[in-house]
Amino acid sequence: MATNTRPLVQNPTEYGNVASSFWVEYPSGLIDLSRSRRILEGPGSKSDVPPPLDAKSQLDIPVDQERTVRINKSSSAIVIIDMQNFFLHPGLRDHPTGLKCVDPLLEVIPVLRSQGIKILWVNWGLTDHELHTIPPALVRSFMKNGRGGFGSQLPGSFGRLLIRDAYNSELYGPLQAEYLKGKQAGSDTWIHKNRMSGLWGYQTALDLYLQETGITTLLFAGVNADQCVLGTLLDAYFRGYDCIVVKDVIATTSPVGGLDNVLYNAGNSYGFVTDTNRIMKSAHYDT
Repeated sequence: MATNTRPLVQNPTEYGNVASSFWVEYPSGLIDLSRSRRILEGPGSKSDVPPPLDAKSQLDIPVDQERTVRINKSSSAIVIIDMQNFFLHPGLRDHPTGLKCVDPLLEVIPVLRSQGIKILWVNWGLTDHELHTIPPALVRSFMKNGRGGFGSQLPGSFGRLLIRDAYNSELYGPLQAEYLKGKQAGSDTWIHKNRMSGLWGYQTALDLYLQETGITTLLFAGVNADQCVLGTLLDAYFRGYDCIVVKDVIATTSPVGGLDNVLYNAGNSYGFVTDTNRIMKSAHYDT
């Protein structure tokens, strides 16, 4: 897979146009997303030295291309998309790469919780009313040979396809128990979506949650990488969120190249790419 060749900046560089939303990149490779200090500290003054890390409120995460991003913990969340039985359960489909994401997710989620980073489970969860509002292209994409589709009855006890509270709409295996643990602790939130993107229009449940809680930085995980994850990632990027893809916890059933394309553009255009090992090492370093 091709990698980014973006050189390190020669001088501290600020991105953004308003005091409330800006990044600062330093020659060291640190990119400060915390919006805590601008380059100009006084009339005509500039500093090549980044401010020290405030371990109580910030986290430095190494990312691809020899960079490190500094995030504000209280304004950050991991968005875990569609890790549901419908997409992962062997009784419904074969998704070995998706299943490989389960264990690293189970390892990193408690670490993120310990840092005060919010855990958002963003999943398909349709109502009967929404079945009448979904556009034809999307309806067709979930049908096979003109049969089935949203709301149709699945085999066994899986229930109706991607309808709220059906078994096929629950999180896969141990992820459901992990969510319930976080829900009880007050750190995890379940958010329904009714399109591939969780941010496809203003006033979606995810959009409202992010605005109300002041979230600016999003880490991305889930399936499928080049469909629902990418759709939400792109809409988040368009709206100005800081986007960090966690590459060992996203997967797809698409042919070779689908995942590579997402990772390439995530690191070159939409934001940054890291993995759970780097997140966990950074978090443990600061605890």
